[in-house]
Amino acid sequence: MLPSFRIYPITLFLLLFVLSVPVASAQQLRASVSKVDITPEDSQWLLGYGERKSTGVIDRIFHRVVLLNEGGETFCLISSDICLVSPAEYDRVAAEIQDRFGIPVLNIWWTVTHTHAAPEVGPPGLPEAFMGERYTHEWDRDYTRLVEDRLLASIGEALASLEPAKMGWGWGFSKANINRRAIDEHGKASFGLNPDGPVDRKIGLIRIDKANGDPLTLVANYPIHGTVLGQENTAISGDAPGVVAAYVEEKIGVPMLFINGAAGNLAPIYSVYPDPRSGHLSQFKVLLGDKILDAYANIQSVTGAVDLQTAALTIRTPRKEGLPWPDDLAAYSELDGAGKPQILLPIRFLKFNQSLAIWSAPLELFCEVSNEVRQESPFPYTYYYGYSNGWLGYLPTAAAYAHGGYEVERVNAFTPRAGEDLTSAVKAFLMGWLSE
Repeated sequence: MLPSFRIYPITLFLLLFVLSVPVASAQQLRASVSKVDITPEDSQWLLGYGERKSTGVIDRIFHRVVLLNEGGETFCLISSDICLVSPAEYDRVAAEIQDRFGIPVLNIWWTVTHTHAAPEVGPPGLPEAFMGERYTHEWDRDYTRLVEDRLLASIGEALASLEPAKMGWGWGFSKANINRRAIDEHGKASFGLNPDGPVDRKIGLIRIDKANGDPLTLVANYPIHGTVLGQENTAISGDAPGVVAAYVEEKIGVPMLFINGAAGNLAPIYSVYPDPRSGHLSQFKVLLGDKILDAYANIQSVTGAVDLQTAALTIRTPRKEGLPWPDDLAAYSELDGAGKPQILLPIRFLKFNQSLAIWSAPLELFCEVSNEVRQESPFPYTYYYGYSNGWLGYLPTAAAYAHGGYEVERVNAFTPRAGEDLTSAVKAFLMGWLSE
């Protein structure tokens, strides 16, 4: 089926390009899951804080891959226990997946859990422009190739094991996170805990069972920084997302993909501790893991007749002036007619049966943005998958600029209007997509 194209005029400066690949009608879903270890055997540079090399392993890290096939289309969802990848790394790996397995790049979503206790993978990308002092070393080509090769092998394994399946979705709730932008008496933001700040504590679940009702896999979406362990820790760990995924897997007997959400201003309630014990890392099994299990058990409505559609759009929004831009990210920026730099922000969409819509972006998004999209979405269920297909920095709300802070001043490539550009575009797209 030929793709369809639509243009939505959101604002004068917003270019919205939509690529939609629909399936004619709901057909029998097939699905599979695979899990592969990517823990290095040697010392690696860890990502997420200042330069430091690993000195051991607390818990092992993995790729987890779910494939969904319906109506001849295959969709690939990857969750990796790493902090970030550059969009340039995603583009190269996605092209290799497409060449080897025939899965369209549009249908390949590579998300990361955002643990700050895992090795670097691939070139640094935009973080080097923000924090060059953290990247005085060369990135490790051998470990990156190991991560890529094991991902490709895992996808090949999943393709060979597709089987008839059923799926359902639902909500859970957990208080494992908290707003991390502490505001002082002068209105200045800094890292801390802000119990009065905006938060998103919903868990978005996708349950996938075999045709006979046995569990196949679970996908859990929750916004939380992978920062229980802080700068002083030099041992590899999946942090809270990895510990929670492993705990749930023990209980249900199948892999669980942890998909982070709009965690740009959300921390774990225990944050930046030097070791797992002082950080109460194991308590996240109860704080979040048990809440996932409770919600999973409550998803009773599952179906094998699934209409799966994918789509994409690109939002054109001004780039912060004076920010150096890496050469390998040239595809994500251009000049407008007045010679001003613009960011080309790629957004992906996934829809199931006019009921569940998922959107993703290569961003560390403030939770207020995804909250607003979800509240005004015409779909009964709307999830946001963050840290997807690369990383183009933090995207704060316009209101956050008055308070400054790390997320606004240090690791932000956008102007205050970006949040509204993004929110308006995504809401308009979802409204139009429901009726297709």
